[in-house]
Amino acid sequence: MTRRLKVYTSAWAMQPHDHTGRVLPKQDICAMVADAGYAGLALDLGAADVAEAHDFRPHLERNDLTPLIVAFPKTMESLRDTLKMAKDFGSPFVDVIGQVMPLSVDGMIPVIRRWIEMSEQEDMPIQFETHRNCITNDLYATLCLMDAVPEMRICADLSHYVVDREFWFPISDRDKGLISRVLQRSDSFQGRVASRQQIQLQLDFPQNKKWVDLFRGWWREGLRDWRSRNPTGDCIFLCELGPPEYAMTGADGREMSNRWQEALQIKSWVEEIWADLEANGL
Repeated sequence: MTRRLKVYTSAWAMQPHDHTGRVLPKQDICAMVADAGYAGLALDLGAADVAEAHDFRPHLERNDLTPLIVAFPKTMESLRDTLKMAKDFGSPFVDVIGQVMPLSVDGMIPVIRRWIEMSEQEDMPIQFETHRNCITNDLYATLCLMDAVPEMRICADLSHYVVDREFWFPISDRDKGLISRVLQRSDSFQGRVASRQQIQLQLDFPQNKKWVDLFRGWWREGLRDWRSRNPTGDCIFLCELGPPEYAMTGADGREMSNRWQEALQIKSWVEEIWADLEANGL
């Protein structure tokens, strides 16, 4: 078995599909995603219910797309049912955005450990996404959790921490080092470009180029580090450009860029990075 990059997109990111507000039926979403060369589709149980995920399933199977379950457990025990569902669906892991949020790191540690224990009991891997409004909300607290729980694995969506910490540009060496620590514990990655003020920037606006370059550098660093730790296996990269109000809109309420095309651009960049690392033996 060799190393493979598998790029996914998100069902949440497909509604609405474009600036017209058009909502696509599930069969059209899956066909469009498969035709674009994506390997899978993330099913976000925070933006949709379990019944909707089941409705997606036959269309995923028909288009040879792998589902990735994204969970928002609001209690310690509620994750278990999601783990069972994800195993039945064939999800490679469960992306956990934990809604159990103790105020102190000491209070968070048993929550993380309990969910990891549950994952092992159900034989369903989990990764903790770096995300706002959840147990990994803050970069500093997450770094402390990572130190306290060495088996904690990360899904890196760095856009949240750029906003969370309001990183100045250029990023300081200290803050770069903190992000590197996150990447070194990450088993998958998500694609969105943020600035210190905005969670989702338009990729081709000239004023955003410095942030685009920063994230492309982080994706390269993350993929290179993943490859150094994994001689075989699948590296999953999820393009996740959210609809409004993640996507910025003008006075007319329409989005200021085409998210579908932007996701394909991110997909292309990441595939180029992977191919370059492969070609250079990195």
